[in-house]
Amino acid sequence: MSEQHQARKRFGQNFLSDPNIIRKIIEAIRPKEGERIVEIGPGLGAMTEPLMEAMGHLHVVEIDRDLIARLKEKHPPERLTIHEGDALKFDFASIVPDGVPLRVVGNLPYNISTPILFHLAEFAEKVKDMTFMLQKEVVMRMVGEPGTEEYGRLSVMLQYRFNMARLFDVPPGAFRPAPKVMSSIVRMVPRPAAECTADDYALLGKIVTAAFGQRRKTLRNTLRDYLDEGDFTALAIDPGLRGERLSVEDFVRIANHVAKKSG
Repeated sequence: MSEQHQARKRFGQNFLSDPNIIRKIIEAIRPKEGERIVEIGPGLGAMTEPLMEAMGHLHVVEIDRDLIARLKEKHPPERLTIHEGDALKFDFASIVPDGVPLRVVGNLPYNISTPILFHLAEFAEKVKDMTFMLQKEVVMRMVGEPGTEEYGRLSVMLQYRFNMARLFDVPPGAFRPAPKVMSSIVRMVPRPAAECTADDYALLGKIVTAAFGQRRKTLRNTLRDYLDEGDFTALAIDPGLRGERLSVEDFVRIANHVAKKSG
């Protein structure tokens, strides 16, 4: 099979090719034999092969049939389990039937990075950790703190479920073809269930979406469907603030207050 694979725009493909960056990422993941790791979008196998060397067996999720054929040709099924299809629709719980916690890694395609993070959050209780390479701008939003420009819906909803850390940046020259943007490596570790105290997660999501829907408007306006002046007083939250000033815990308090009021 030809060594050349044309990166496909529709799959958001940019293949990692810098050996020093690859080694740095593997060192950050620290894979160990006996662990259950699934790689999303293995591409040409830059991370796949060192992961397999460390672990013996690896799961991958890949949508590109040409890349699947290459992987099958190169790696026997006892070393590599290939799940063919779209990671956005994949049931990650299917890889952990025996309760061994899952570790998820990958160079996530830029065009689906946000929806795939929300999809993966649904499996948080079965996950030990997740280490991803993403567009730096997305990672900055993921780890954004209240009061900053980066802080928004993505920050709140992911930080509610995960402790997150930006580990290091990856320059465009580390890829083929080189993207036009800087990338970053981020680690996500699920928070203990006891710390995730929203009574209604879907309601929390609606309130956060409303609060950041029109960033320049105050909470009095953005949350008028949920809170009146008395509610703001009861919560000790200034209705003249904008959503970006509230912490994740503030949003959880608001959601639980609304849930109790309407329940």
